[in-house]
Amino acid sequence: MSHPSAGRVVDLYRRLGPRWDADRRSDGFPEARWLDRLLALTPPDGGILDMGCGGGDPIAVHLAAAGRRVTGIDSATAMIALCRSRLPAQRWIVADMRRLDLAERFAGLVAWDSFFHLSQADQRAMFPVFAAHAAPGAALLFTSGPAEGVAVGDLFGEPLHHASLNPEEYRSLLDDQNFEVVDFAPEDPDCGRHTIWLARLRGRA
Repeated sequence: MSHPSAGRVVDLYRRLGPRWDADRRSDGFPEARWLDRLLALTPPDGGILDMGCGGGDPIAVHLAAAGRRVTGIDSATAMIALCRSRLPAQRWIVADMRRLDLAERFAGLVAWDSFFHLSQADQRAMFPVFAAHAAPGAALLFTSGPAEGVAVGDLFGEPLHHASLNPEEYRSLLDDQNFEVVDFAPEDPDCGRHTIWLARLRGRA
């Protein structure tokens, strides 16, 4: 059974997203190195799907500055509105990643600080969604927790859900969808102690 906080994440970001966005953009950008690694695995003209894109800054801004076509999805309308104001030439969609079905495949997929807000059951169900939106050879970048469990953090005084499976289960889920792990960095000290996965769909791009 999922923790009660799991069902409140979308509502939190709908209400508090703009405030979170202001703080997010003042925290620096250590994840740029990982985004550049993802880009290096994809063709220069390959589109990127940003799942749980927030307000688009800094991740989508970085991807667009690298010349990539970005499609961003987020459940919070306020976040998508910020994306549209910042990067009007890119494509922004209000959507829940758990039910995403764009009938389109991308060279790269990013789920940074979004995937780990899902319940453990919803995380397991996301791997076919990743695969359905991945072109041959596509790169996938996401963050998780370092070990199996649920952690309830705080977003401006309200409980914020995080969950993780154990690393071996993530490896198995990736393998089941034909992704190979390129790198796994548990609690990366150079990236705010994020636990980071970089994978690639087997097969030529």
